[in-house]
Amino acid sequence: MAGAAAPGGEGWSSRTAFVLAAIGSAVGLGNLVRFPAEAGANGGGAFVIFYIFCVLLIGLPILLAETLIGRHGKGSAIESMKKIALESRASSWWSVAAGIGMLGAFLILTYYSVLAGWIIHFIGVFVGDFASTLGSGNIAQGALQGSSLDEVQGILPALQANSNEMLAMHAIFMALTIAAVGRGVSNGIEKVAVWLMPIFFLLLIAITIYGAFTGSFGAALNFLFDFEPARLLDPSVQLSALGQALFSLSLGSALMITYGAYAARDINLAKTSAQIATADTSVAIIAGLAIFPITFAALAPASLTAILEGQEQVQGGLGLLFVNLPVAFQTMPAGSLIGLLFFIMVFFAALTSSVALLEASVSWAIGYFKKPRWLVTIVLGGLAFLIGAWASFSFNSQADFQPFDFMIFSGQPVFGIIDEFTAKILLPTSALLVAIFVGWIADRRLIDSENGLDGNLHRIWLFLVRWLCPLVISAILLTGLFPGLLAQA
Repeated sequence: MAGAAAPGGEGWSSRTAFVLAAIGSAVGLGNLVRFPAEAGANGGGAFVIFYIFCVLLIGLPILLAETLIGRHGKGSAIESMKKIALESRASSWWSVAAGIGMLGAFLILTYYSVLAGWIIHFIGVFVGDFASTLGSGNIAQGALQGSSLDEVQGILPALQANSNEMLAMHAIFMALTIAAVGRGVSNGIEKVAVWLMPIFFLLLIAITIYGAFTGSFGAALNFLFDFEPARLLDPSVQLSALGQALFSLSLGSALMITYGAYAARDINLAKTSAQIATADTSVAIIAGLAIFPITFAALAPASLTAILEGQEQVQGGLGLLFVNLPVAFQTMPAGSLIGLLFFIMVFFAALTSSVALLEASVSWAIGYFKKPRWLVTIVLGGLAFLIGAWASFSFNSQADFQPFDFMIFSGQPVFGIIDEFTAKILLPTSALLVAIFVGWIADRRLIDSENGLDGNLHRIWLFLVRWLCPLVISAILLTGLFPGLLAQA
């Protein structure tokens, strides 16, 4: 059993391919948008320091736990957990933990593709604008020079109001995802990661250097890293950092179990997990140094001062990416080119993540239904598209449609419901069950043979997985379900 082949007999061609694919699955919109905004809104340096500790003490142990489950099981996330459970003389029902994560990954894909469709739209906007600047011979000017501020800020609302175009962009992105996954691990998923991730890193570094020389780099450093020691003890800062660490590394979503199944036996999972966590964290921090210098350079001095002094909050999330940055590119030198490169970079990150999100369910369905990869990929990709199309109505005139009006879903449209359900219930639940399973249920001999650790490092890892990880993930789950708990504390 230990030498069983991965799903479909596929696997990564090298350790580098595995690392790049795993990094690509983790690096996405959460790194590029969510982390910088969370850091700025939650104490800057205090948040960053606590986030790094969370990655080391929570994220990395769970990451290693998930990849070793996949590598030992050599099957889909569900089958891998079931195999270890049976070999450990435990109930096969522990595989439900992976099933919950797989469902979460699939649901995330449904709306992630809609958001990625917006990125395609903005690439088109900046392609047209860059072509116009080339024609005029004035490439050094800012982007979208023929548009007013209201028009630039209205690009996204106009797209959201156009259901046909939004669905078309959603369909294009889902088709690209299906094409990559349908070609298999070595011919599709691996090639996407090996080609796109190095380009992504080059673009990220180039845009960061550009922002350092042309933007408000000092203000960005102050915003992200201004250290207030008292904020380290703030429960809201701590829980935000904990949640971001799990979210950023794609933990609890069955992605790392799935990708671990394709890893060769000679790969040291402890070292590769550390490389993945380091790269993912670095991207999150560098993204802040790329985005905020450009964003702050476009602000009036009074507004920037108010943000740095904590009197105003910087717009985060989707507004930062699709509203604030296009406005900033309008005022920056060579704004059309930089805007185009920026959205291409974001597209690469989105595609590598979406491929992993789809592969988690495809790898399971291939074995369960005994059908060809292409057929399974098209069916599941098509289903994800249909659910995403339904969720896309959250952004237009149907946004007041609220089918589930209770608990954390109260007042939420479909898009918000899927987001809340996955981020606050499914992923933390899966990560919690994985930690308990690896720490307490799985046969120690199986775990020890896979994790690549020995001596004190092994003992520390086991302590973290057994005790600290379940405790803090439980806290994330409870505060997500019952936000009032944090207010009462």
